[in-house]
This record gives sequence, C-alpha cells and structure tokens, in this order.
Amino acid sequence: MQGVTSRRTGLFKFVFLHGMYAASCIFLAMGCTLAPTYVRPDAPIPNTYRNGGETAAGALPAWKNFFPDASMQSLIALALENNRDLRVSMLNIEKTRAQYRIQRADILPAVNAGGKVSNQLKPADISTSGTKEIEREYSVELGFSAFELDIFGRIRSLTEQTLETYYSVEEEARSAQLSLIAEVAAMYLQLVSDRETYDLTAATVENRQKNFDLIQNRLNAGTASDLDLSQAQTILDEARVRLADAATTIDQDASSLELLIGTAIPKDFPEVRKLSDIIPLQNVPEGLPSELLERRPDIRAAEHVLKGANANIGAARANFFPRIALTASFGMLSADYSNLWNDGSQSTWTFFPQITLPIFNTGKNLALLDVSEVERDIAVARYEKAIQNAFSEVGKALSQRIHIVDQLEAQESLVSASMRSRQHADARYKEGVSPYINVLDAERSLFSAQQTLIATRLKREMNALTLYKVLGGGWDENYIAN
Repeated sequence: MQGVTSRRTGLFKFVFLHGMYAASCIFLAMGCTLAPTYVRPDAPIPNTYRNGGETAAGALPAWKNFFPDASMQSLIALALENNRDLRVSMLNIEKTRAQYRIQRADILPAVNAGGKVSNQLKPADISTSGTKEIEREYSVELGFSAFELDIFGRIRSLTEQTLETYYSVEEEARSAQLSLIAEVAAMYLQLVSDRETYDLTAATVENRQKNFDLIQNRLNAGTASDLDLSQAQTILDEARVRLADAATTIDQDASSLELLIGTAIPKDFPEVRKLSDIIPLQNVPEGLPSELLERRPDIRAAEHVLKGANANIGAARANFFPRIALTASFGMLSADYSNLWNDGSQSTWTFFPQITLPIFNTGKNLALLDVSEVERDIAVARYEKAIQNAFSEVGKALSQRIHIVDQLEAQESLVSASMRSRQHADARYKEGVSPYINVLDAERSLFSAQQTLIATRLKREMNALTLYKVLGGGWDENYIAN
C-alpha cells in the first residue's frame, strides 16, 4: 500500500513540476512579442482651421445637455432604444468581445477531463488463460493537449490584434450612436421647419383667396379687368400647389422620423409648428484640430485598426521561429471499474512535447509578413484619411458658422422690405396708379423671402448640430455597451 501511494505521489510531483515549468515559460513569454513598437502617425492637417479664427479647447456637452428641448430629447431616447441599425452595432460589440475571449483563451492551456472503457475479445489461442475471454480496461485522465508555448509572442500578437478589433468596433458603435442622435435631431428640426412652411403657405393661400374674391367683386363693379382676375387666379393656384406639396413633405418627414426612432411617433407627442418654439441648441466649443484625434470616434476606430495591423506583424514575424507544443495528462487505469477509484488501479501519465521549425515553405511566411506590413500601411493611410475628412468637415461647418449670422440678419431685413413693397404695390393698385402685375411681383417676392427666412433659421440650427457632430459630439455613457 505504501509503495503504491509513494509511486502515485512521485508521478504527481513529476507532472506537477513539468506543469509548473510550462506555466513559468508561459508567463515569461507573455510580455514578449515581435510586433514593432507602435508610434502614432503625425496628423496630416494644419494647426488651425481655415477661416476658423482663434479657437479654444473645451469639453463637448453630453447630448442631453446639448439638446435641451424636451420633445427632441424624447425622440432621441426612443431612437437609442429602438433603432435597428444601432442595435446591430451594439450586437457587433458583443460578438467581437466574445471573439476576443476566444482568442485570449489560447494563451493558457485548456484542461480537460475524460474517461474511456475498452473491450476486446481474445480468442483462445492467443489469450493468456488458453480460453476465449473478453478483456476490459477502464481509465480516467486529466490533462491538456497541443498547448502552444507562446515564446515568440505569436498568440500574444493575435490576441492583441483581436483586442484592437474589439476596441475599433466599440468606437464604430459610438460613431453610429452619434450619427443617429444627429439624424434624429436634424429630421425633427426639418419636420418643424416644414410645418412652419406649410402654415406660411396656408396663410398665403387664404390671403390670395381674399384678393381673388376682392378682384372678382371689382370686376363685377367694372373697376378691374379680366387680366387682373386671371393674374390673381394664377398666384392663388401657385400657392395651392405649394400647399399640397408642403403637406406631402410633412408626411414624408414623419415617416422618415419614425424609421429613425424605430417606432411610431407617440400620439400625445406635441405638434410643434415653429422653429422658434424649440429650445435652441447649446453653443459648441470648437476646440483645437489636434483634439479631433481624441474626440472623433471614427478616428479612434481607425487608429485601433492601425494598432491591430501593427500587432499582426508580430504574429507574422513569429511564423519564422519554432513552435513548441505540449501535450500532457495524468490518470488512473484499471481492468475493473470497481477498482478504478481505489488502490487496485494503476497510475498513468503522458508527457509529449513537440517542436516545429519552419525550414522550407516556398516563401509562404515571407509572403504573410509582406501582407501584414502592407495591411499596416493601408491602415495608416486610412487613419490619415479619416483625420483629413474630419478636419475638412469641421472647417466647412466653421466657415458656415461665421457667415450664418450675417445671412440671417440680411434675410430678416429682406422679408421686412418685401412686406413694405407688397403693401405699397397693393395700395398703388387700389388707387389705380399701377397695374396689378406689380402686386403679383411683390406678392411672389414676399412669399419667397419668407420661405427663405424659415430655411435660413433651419440652416442656423443645422449648422450647430453639424458642428457638434463633426467635432465628435458627446454621449451619455448609459447608452454605450460596456
């Protein structure tokens, strides 16, 4: 009994010490990779924005602070909860997180337990007893199979590449969220603007109908001509056509908004009909060009892809070095199942180290290294292009921001002047001083100026929204998958 116990203890120590040795190699090798040291490429952009003036750094507010209007907030919240495209982006995060865990699992051995039973019928002429008999063998084992010692960091590099992919997908989801928030806000602003245009057109139709009726009465009284009546009919019909078109546009806006929020607009949702009734968007600090690298999720995603490509070079370089794999197990063996768990069983173990050294593979490893290096260069170019696109978008938004105030003031002045011209033309026509065609021109000019004023006010809000988006926006962390 003591001999059996001593033998088992010795075997256990042997397997344990070899296992500890393998584990030591693992942990010593974990910090070693052949990947080149990552250095962030210089940003291929100027130090200042074109026409941006002096800019000051500042934190962008979270979206709930940037969009203070309660109705807009409720729509954005619905979209963040129900939009299917955003849902796919969040699920992609979960998928890549699981893929990272799968790859990371290769760093440590997978220990498995197993059992088996073998049955063999031996004829009498070869059996030890001289009679036909059935031999049975029972065994249980605990061990790991074909575990690769990551001495040259191949698995470590692949794990790092998978981790950077996960980070990239997470940033892409943030970018998708930011785009969704901006799209919902923009569509809501467009809907309210189109409602305001509809109301303006409806009021114009009503006013032109009154003028038409007035000229009809003047024609009956002999103080107006058929030409005056036809001209009044023309601008009335023009307004009616525009009214029908405005109604169609509102329905289309509502459908587009429902697609973005992923559900129907609530029945109790307030029907805002003027842009001035919406609480204005908050001011956006422009920030410095270099801050785009930290603010924009699409730029951060491109950099994570670049880091992953850099790590992949380490895995390709490791292919030139030997691979060492270990297979080991420890178990018990018995001819009788009832004796498998007591002293009637025999200890058994296996330890099978294997080394593979690449000698000739027709240049495959060299080609793989070339591919990984070219992929890294492609990732650098895409990263730089993402920065340039971001810089261009911010520059355009800042340029519009500079001139939008002057444009709005000029448009408001134009509307006031057009209203006075319309009043003077109408008075001169009623006095018989000028023809009705002057009234028509003044009426059309006023209506056009009023429509453009609504569009300019919308442009001002859209510019603030665009600037918020292209600078990287802000978000509520509760909506980002962790």
